[in-house]
Amino acid sequence: MLLIFGLRSKDTIIGSRLGRCEVCGATAAQTLVRRTTRFSLFFIPLFPVRAARHFVTCTNCGRARGAAREELVAA
Repeated sequence: MLLIFGLRSKDTIIGSRLGRCEVCGATAAQTLVRRTTRFSLFFIPLFPVRAARHFVTCTNCGRARGAAREELVAA
């Protein structure tokens, strides 16, 4: 019997805002991304194995950092 299982992460863009990047210093769009990780069986995602994580990504340099609670409420 063949059993195919694993973990799959999915990124969802929640919103976008204009801000200054901490790394490159450019004023560019910052996208708020929500990442969920689910256990999958036969390529079907079944249940989450980790709480959702939120990131802010700079569109200029591509750096991602964890989002603070204030940023989540503002989006």
